[in-house]
Amino acid sequence: MSIGHTLLGLLESGPRHGYDLKRAFDDRFGHDRPLHYGQVYSTMSRLLKNGHVVVDGVETDGGPERKRYAITEAGVTDVERWLAQPESPQQFLQSALYTKVVIALLTGRSATDPLDTQRSEHLRTMRELTLRKRSGDLADQLICDHALFHLEADLRWLELAAARLDRLAAEIRR
Repeated sequence: MSIGHTLLGLLESGPRHGYDLKRAFDDRFGHDRPLHYGQVYSTMSRLLKNGHVVVDGVETDGGPERKRYAITEAGVTDVERWLAQPESPQQFLQSALYTKVVIALLTGRSATDPLDTQRSEHLRTMRELTLRKRSGDLADQLICDHALFHLEADLRWLELAAARLDRLAAEIRR
């Protein structure tokens, strides 16, 4: 996820302080990984330097200075360009799990054990996501569905790998 583009997109609705941007980001996208304040301010500093935002005002309210940022036309154009670009499909051609299976086979250990352990972990995570999806709003439901579909694909791979373990072991030990 592009933090900078996401913050720019949030600014399109109007100027905001860094704290407001963090809160809006966390509410919409940061359920599992909220932004750190330092990340917000370092990103805003970069966007300011690149001409994608301007400081729209500074408030003190008896406390530290709070800059209010506004998106520029260059920022809007950058968001439009980002939205128009497709994301590269994630390819997991060298996963840690595959590496564990191969190492287990190479060292004479059971490769079934890491597959079974991973299957259990995937199912546990799927149960948690399903509960979250049931109690969540539409945004939560969509993001949980995305994760669940990926976990289902992983489970299919786990089953396929388990079915091919004997052949893989024979190839690896040659």
